[in-house]
Amino acid sequence: MNENLSLGRIAGIHVGLNWSLLVIAALIAWSLATGILPLAAPGHNSGAYWTAGVVSSFVYLASLLAHELAHSIVAMRRGVRVEGITLWLFGGVSRLGSDTASPGAQALITAVGPLTSLVLGAVFLLAAAGVGDGSSSALLTAALSWLGYINIILGVFNLVPAFPLDGGRILQSLIWLRTGDRLRATRIAARVGMVFAFLLIAYGLVTFLVAGSLIGGVWSVFLGWFLLSAARSEETGGMIRQALSAISVAEVMTPNPVQAPDDISVEDALHGYVLASRHSTFPTHDADGRLSGLLTMAAVKNVAPGARATTLIKEVACPLDRVSTASPADPVTNLLGVSEGCSEGRTLVVDNGRLVGIISPSDISRLLQRSLSGRARAAAHST
Repeated sequence: MNENLSLGRIAGIHVGLNWSLLVIAALIAWSLATGILPLAAPGHNSGAYWTAGVVSSFVYLASLLAHELAHSIVAMRRGVRVEGITLWLFGGVSRLGSDTASPGAQALITAVGPLTSLVLGAVFLLAAAGVGDGSSSALLTAALSWLGYINIILGVFNLVPAFPLDGGRILQSLIWLRTGDRLRATRIAARVGMVFAFLLIAYGLVTFLVAGSLIGGVWSVFLGWFLLSAARSEETGGMIRQALSAISVAEVMTPNPVQAPDDISVEDALHGYVLASRHSTFPTHDADGRLSGLLTMAAVKNVAPGARATTLIKEVACPLDRVSTASPADPVTNLLGVSEGCSEGRTLVVDNGRLVGIISPSDISRLLQRSLSGRARAAAHST
């Protein structure tokens, strides 16, 4: 899921959001202000309901962020590289840059998210009980109660054993622990997720055709379709990871890429590097020779022609903390989940602090095509 707006870093983790989250925030605020809160706490004016609805909507989004931060913080403490968090239509995604080493670590990283939602739900419900239901506090109580119940629903729903929900990953961890085969565990958990998705789609169709609920039926079908696509993607991803498991980053990277100093102008970079080379991205270094970021064609094009002579590369390049990095000995499977972002999907290969290579999405694509072609030929010869 692509990030449209960066929210900065929290606990050292980059956080961004997709525009679809703003649609959900608006729908939640509207539902609360026009239906849920007036019914639960009658007698207030529309301004009060809208204020409570908007505030509750943003508090709910903060709860989603807390859920994802819990995943990411525990992952970092378990030695898993975290590229960032993106909040979107269905909640949030923690982008992990490497695989967990054991089923126990994966289960812990996964379970802490729903646990955080359940704890938040309990806290909001206790706060609602503490405020009471007097006429002056009824609206606040209703808003806190809604936040409590919605977080508990979020936590419980995420525990459903279906990919890509947290419960599906916990199921995968348990099967992995039992069988010792990660690929088999992924395949089984993904197929369980597909069954759940089909049931959700069927429920949505019945809700729409029999009960006549348009919104509820369409939403269930849409959510089921999303879960079905994600489960299939997980199963395919597991097969790809197995096929590439023995290949290292060093075998795929373009070695010794051309670097550009970050204190030259965009105009100088355009004529001295971009137009003089077949490459479209250039790692940058500071005055001391330290790797500092990545200059992309998109960044160059975003600078107006009249400003290129006075704009330095360091002002427009993708900063190093936003660029994926890897070691030559790392498995190339660690790069399969690298997001586009300002680095356009590039990964810089660093060995003992020294840049030794770069990998582009096209390098990964060619590797996948060769691997899948090889598997297809092997299967044809065996039949």
